Amino acid sequence: MLYTSVNNPKIKDLAKLKIKKYRDKYHLFLVEGTHLVKEAYQSGYLKELLILENSNFNLDIETNFINETVLNYLTSVETPSGIIGICKYKEMSLKGDKMLILDSIQDPGNIGTIIRSSVAFDIDTIIINDKCPDPYSDKVIRSSQGMIFKTNIVKKDLKQFINSIKRQMPIYGTKVTGGKNINTIEKKSKFAIIMGNEGNGVSQDLLDLCDEYIYIPMHNNCESLNVGVATSIILYEFTK
Repeated sequence: MLYTSVNNPKIKDLAKLKIKKYRDKYHLFLVEGTHLVKEAYQSGYLKELLILENSNFNLDIETNFINETVLNYLTSVETPSGIIGICKYKEMSLKGDKMLILDSIQDPGNIGTIIRSSVAFDIDTIIINDKCPDPYSDKVIRSSQGMIFKTNIVKKDLKQFINSIKRQMPIYGTKVTGGKNINTIEKKSKFAIIMGNEGNGVSQDLLDLCDEYIYIPMHNNCESLNVGVATSIILYEFTK
């Protein structure tokens, strides 16, 4: 089928998926571009494919066509590729022995970087709170380079969650002062690491629940690292 009007009811509903409340309502989200669509397809997220008319992109999935007017209406990027995937939410649950807890991280790009590093370094579950960006937002998906489809992300009340796992694994909180050098931490097969907000770090009520504080040693001229970079370094050290 070829969709040519932005007033088509289906196209209007798809455009609403740019907004979180509609993604949550319909349990659907959009991805754009060959790479992300293929990642979604291989991971079982892809439900339907929309491609620009007179284009070729073949996957074993329901495929419909759109004209440039509809493409520009649906796209979230400046230079659309002409390939849009309609994806479904996947059920995610707490699992595994290596957990990463994100306390009110604000920047979607940082979340995407952290997701990529979590996949690279075998984190089983990422736990976020409601102050973090929506994992299914366009900016998070693109900055994760599709690794959103290969990880497990759960939203929780962080204080309650940490209290529920304290007897199961050590809790490490990142702290610039008063912590232990990550190179001196005894590595564990089970752990949970808390990474904090870009400006304020880990909140005090969560720090109070930690078993140990950790920090990354660095040159005195540098006060801190971007939280995405810091997370990557810490996960490497904990899992190498």
